[in-house]
Amino acid sequence: MKFNCIDQPFVSNRFSIPVSHGMVCTGNPLASSAGLQILLKGGNAVDAAIATAAALTVVEPTANGLGSDAFAIVWMDQKIYGLNASGVAPQALSIEAVKQKHPEATMMPKFGWTPVMVPGTPKGWAALNARFGKLSLKECLQPAIQYASEGFPVAPETARSWKRSLARYDQDDPQFEA
Repeated sequence: MKFNCIDQPFVSNRFSIPVSHGMVCTGNPLASSAGLQILLKGGNAVDAAIATAAALTVVEPTANGLGSDAFAIVWMDQKIYGLNASGVAPQALSIEAVKQKHPEATMMPKFGWTPVMVPGTPKGWAALNARFGKLSLKECLQPAIQYASEGFPVAPETARSWKRSLARYDQDDPQFEA
């Protein structure tokens, strides 16, 4: 198989940004740029992955959220490592509690506070950074922090997705009040 990171023969919304000793590829060029910044600063692939994922939580939060789970398979120093940073359900949540609150439900509700879990992603990023990172966690998160504090242009597909998702939420539901 011939591989050429510049040629994209298939229709794709992924933005590949190669550098001398690596490549970053996401569905959002700002997130790809965040990973690239970290590689150019001397970070490794794990540092760039953390930066990219963190940037996605800001610039494309519907694709990757800070309140999510994180899983990783890392190949480092001729060894493979796995990370399961899935979140946990709140201690007081049980099947009985869900059935009592939502007697009509046949499955876990998709919206509201009931399906919310304690996110595993922040702890997962910290664990990956502590074990494999060359840069500090703060350095890896800096591009995302900059996007969040200074603003960024919203990608057209993200804007369309947000507009479609808005219709899914009941605007009269008190839990969505500001």
